[in-house]
Amino acid sequence: MVGTLLDVVDVIYRIYYWMIIIYIFMSWVPNVRESFIGEILGKLVEPYLAPFRRIVPPLGMIDFSPIVALLALWLASFGLKTLLIYVFG
Repeated sequence: MVGTLLDVVDVIYRIYYWMIIIYIFMSWVPNVRESFIGEILGKLVEPYLAPFRRIVPPLGMIDFSPIVALLALWLASFGLKTLLIYVFG
């Protein structure tokens, strides 16, 4: 049972991780964020990235907040997996 829960957490983490990565790369291409897929990704990713953008201001034209957000996402995933192992053995 623990293995299945860990797999589910890992799949959700990886999907959201790649959604953030794709959304970041979409910012480099003009008008891609205004596309249908860009708007969907924005609605799913921006609520998570917004608090990090308030904490980590951009340096010139470079926004480092997604890197911090990805690190926090990894830490949350790692912590949740550790908790599941501890609780369910």
